[in-house]
Amino acid sequence: MSSLTWFMNSKFYRKYLLPGFVFQSVVIAGGYGTGRELIEYFLQYGPLGGILGMFLVTTVVWAIVMAASFEFARVFKTYDYRSLFQKLLGPGWILFEICYVLLLFIVLAVVGAAAGAILRDTFGIPYILGVSGMLLGVAFLTYKGSETVAVFMSWWSFLLYLVYGLFVIFGIAKFGPQISEILAGGEVKAGWALSGFKYAFYNLGCIAGVLFVIKDIETRSEAVISGILSSLITIVPGFLFYLVVLSGYPEVVQAEVPAAFALQKMGSTLLLFAYQVVLFGTLIETGTGFIHAVNERLDGTLKEKGKFLTQNQRGLIGFGMVLLSIFMSRFGLIDLIAKGYGTISWGFFIVHIIPLLTIGLVKIARAEADQG
Repeated sequence: MSSLTWFMNSKFYRKYLLPGFVFQSVVIAGGYGTGRELIEYFLQYGPLGGILGMFLVTTVVWAIVMAASFEFARVFKTYDYRSLFQKLLGPGWILFEICYVLLLFIVLAVVGAAAGAILRDTFGIPYILGVSGMLLGVAFLTYKGSETVAVFMSWWSFLLYLVYGLFVIFGIAKFGPQISEILAGGEVKAGWALSGFKYAFYNLGCIAGVLFVIKDIETRSEAVISGILSSLITIVPGFLFYLVVLSGYPEVVQAEVPAAFALQKMGSTLLLFAYQVVLFGTLIETGTGFIHAVNERLDGTLKEKGKFLTQNQRGLIGFGMVLLSIFMSRFGLIDLIAKGYGTISWGFFIVHIIPLLTIGLVKIARAEADQG
């Protein structure tokens, strides 16, 4: 195992790159795994409008909020979401947990269903076995704990970048002129900025899944640089994916799974296969990231009482939460909650972003003055 984890010994990697790879791992399944989210929040506002929303709004918001969150966590040593939001909001921290748990169950239900569908459609494996594989993968990683989760997310991110890189190479080689022509049209539709904000807000709930890997950040400049890099590391694969999906514009806007639509147009069976394998792994990553944040929050609570969360308990919590979310989705409860997806975006804006960039920055300044 040590030969596969050598990069984890690098302080530079742990400070500047690992937080970004973990954030991207938690974001991807609900952020741009199938490409549908890229259509909903970006491409439907025009090819150029989507890029403006992606880089002028989403990337900037992510960078600012992650830099501030990392610095707040560094100053107050709050490496799980409960302790961070207790310090930021006092008793109001529970409002963040409500938003986070709602988002968690929406994402887990989508992830579980997608996992079953991918293995069924790609390999002919029964749906229930795909869902079971997802369950066991999440349970195993949450059982193994923080270091294993960080290593898995790192390696899968490397693989993801490789596959997405191949997407772009093949996509531009085949559709370069069409992509250039579409972008040259410069189409921008009203609403691109607001949509970029909404996309940024709901994905910022995933910061809760990153806190456990930022303990190596020691200075403010490290926190700020790490936050900026985390934003870029996460948005770049989405942008590469966007370029490939763009080749099918405007027809692709109506596609249920734009990624498959674009890959089928490319005619590469091997790339389609590689994409499905990578996507299945990202579903496990995302499920693990959300649940690991809950485990870290529970462990922090237990430590205050002189106890700790055992490996078996971590695994059982992971298994139980995914099982519950899949069970709930069968009864349509997730659909009911999912209708409030936009509401959750504004929920994170109200309970995380506004307090962090006002109260949070004041508390950081006061803590610095007290130390001085």
